[in-house]
Amino acid sequence: MPVINHMMDEYSDQCGPIGVFDSGYGGLTILREIRRRLPEYDYLYLGDNARAPYGTRSFDVVYRFTLEAVQYLFSRGCRLVILACNTASAKALRTIQQNDLPAIDPSRRVLGVIRPTVEAIGSISKSGKVGVLGTSGTVSSRSYDMEISKLYPQFSTVSQACPMWVPLVENHEAEKPGADYFVEKYVSELLEKSPDIDTIVLACTHYPILYPKIRKSVPEAIRVVTQGDIVAESLADYLRRHPEMASRCSRGGECRYLTTENPEKFTDLANVFLSESVKVDHIDL
Repeated sequence: MPVINHMMDEYSDQCGPIGVFDSGYGGLTILREIRRRLPEYDYLYLGDNARAPYGTRSFDVVYRFTLEAVQYLFSRGCRLVILACNTASAKALRTIQQNDLPAIDPSRRVLGVIRPTVEAIGSISKSGKVGVLGTSGTVSSRSYDMEISKLYPQFSTVSQACPMWVPLVENHEAEKPGADYFVEKYVSELLEKSPDIDTIVLACTHYPILYPKIRKSVPEAIRVVTQGDIVAESLADYLRRHPEMASRCSRGGECRYLTTENPEKFTDLANVFLSESVKVDHIDL
């Protein structure tokens, strides 16, 4: 199993790829849209697949694992890291931004997926009644409830955990008829809590793989929001507003993939999320 030595990277002290981190595979849906929107940049994707899922772990453990991954990506030359993971964004982002970055390097940045998603909801929802479908960890963290309440105090939010959706995707069951039951089950449970919602946020990066089935189970009048294009546009806007950071992100149009798991397993599942074959290297955190 090849192990990457970060000292072999050829990025300069002032310039490096944009890091994209997820505990598992779902962040690949975020990366896919980011690369589509900003194809000129270099990217380094890290999946901590050996320790996934993060959703059932405590705040302290998620924070520690996420910080280890961020520090590793920094060591590989990344000046900017995107946490393409709702659980890591919910349980670790704020602490890393406020407590760790000032000590590590105040010029580096770590961004998440929850804030840009919530910001976009303001222009999507007309009634201010929003539903959130997420993992048990994201739902129990109440991160979406709190962020929506902070930005839009007049909005109301209901959430529904969907514990079977990630296993369905990762076991190649997303397109099979058996997945219909669990998609309809969780959508129905959400709508029972609040039948008058006009917007549903898919608050897990795995869920776009189930989007066709979710869309069929949701009344036509309700918007179903995925995160990839929102995060990609938010990143493009961030780089426009921060040219000093944009100048520190290398532009060669390349993308590398790292996993803490078995590379063959990662390659197999990456095909589900990216619809393309990728080469991946193993690392230890």
